[in-house]
Amino acid sequence: MEASTSSDAQPPGEAPTPTSSEPKPTVIIVIGMAGSGKTTLIQRINSHLHEKKLPGYIINMDPAVSHVPYEANIDIRDTVNYKNVMKQYNLGPNGGILTSCNLFATRFDQVINLCEKKRDPPLKYIVLDTPGQIEIFTWSASGSIITELFASGFPTVVLYVIDTPRCVAPQTFMSNMLQACSILYKTKLPMLLVFNKVDVVRHEFALEWMADFESYANALESDASYAATLSRSLSLVLDEFYTGIRNVGVSAMTGEGMDDLFTQVAGCVEEYYSDYVPDLERMKEARKEMDKLRADMQKTSVASPSGTQDHTLQDKLNPSHTPPQGAAGAEGEEDEDDFGYQVETAVPSSTGSLDGALQDELSPTHASPQGCSLSAGATVAEGEKDQEEDFDCQVKDKDIEEDTDYS
Repeated sequence: MEASTSSDAQPPGEAPTPTSSEPKPTVIIVIGMAGSGKTTLIQRINSHLHEKKLPGYIINMDPAVSHVPYEANIDIRDTVNYKNVMKQYNLGPNGGILTSCNLFATRFDQVINLCEKKRDPPLKYIVLDTPGQIEIFTWSASGSIITELFASGFPTVVLYVIDTPRCVAPQTFMSNMLQACSILYKTKLPMLLVFNKVDVVRHEFALEWMADFESYANALESDASYAATLSRSLSLVLDEFYTGIRNVGVSAMTGEGMDDLFTQVAGCVEEYYSDYVPDLERMKEARKEMDKLRADMQKTSVASPSGTQDHTLQDKLNPSHTPPQGAAGAEGEEDEDDFGYQVETAVPSSTGSLDGALQDELSPTHASPQGCSLSAGATVAEGEKDQEEDFDCQVKDKDIEEDTDYS
């Protein structure tokens, strides 16, 4: 393969883009345990992007945070009032955060449209700050929807932020590795382990533990507990995970390692195009085949003179679906609705539209606030001023002033 010319050379740390007239920005989803320094790291990333003159776009997904040290282009707090959601649905702090994220996810098609909006100069990076409670984003329907919507339309990378000083304890280190492995398994997206706070404790000990099982076992030598024995065994199990995962040490306070971080992000983008995109295309093709099969089945049903159809094909599409009226059942029994024919695993569309089944999955017991339907494009009804404070149906986009000091 011929080397690139000087005019086509990629700036250091800048993500490679597919050959197209409209290069897409790289989405960086920042995830980590509470207190690992996610928000401070995003402030440092924002400062680095301005320093390198790389257009960035910041999205805050934490509805309960009182202050963020950066200017967010899109802030969930401008759309959802976290405290009012807690009062309206009688929820605790975690339930309030989860419900706020679920409500915001029903409007995420607007966020996608804002991210796809043409700008001059075009965006290079979109950075997503997630709630401090890691499980609220990683293991909720709203987190899955947001991640898949981004990944279906943009090169997407997961940054897993690790509190390095706390990982000096071997079992805490193993807890972080298991959490990172579970997120990698769930999202299937390229992941970068970011060892934060290296200005306090260097991360070389963690790299040694990942590379050498004996070194990690020696760190647990004085501990004969069941948890220590389990950690030793898990270290062997995670050997393949350690081998294929990228890592970098940074300091969100001093800015150390930021160039290395963006270099690794560029490598993750290459993995996105080589590994994730082919899988995504296969899923889309499988859905097309399923849609075609469903259409053929419906044609067969219409063509049948007796009003019946072959349910063998229908059962393959959805084994749990009850045959419609006319095929089996007592006279006068109501038909099943059309959602019975929906494919269980849906591939998110690149336009960011939300399937009604996914909206129901967000919160099966959730009742929509008055005057605010969960359907896309809804607006707050007139006269419902008290409910408008809970959930604004329009996602707001902020223009950040160019002369803002990010140091």
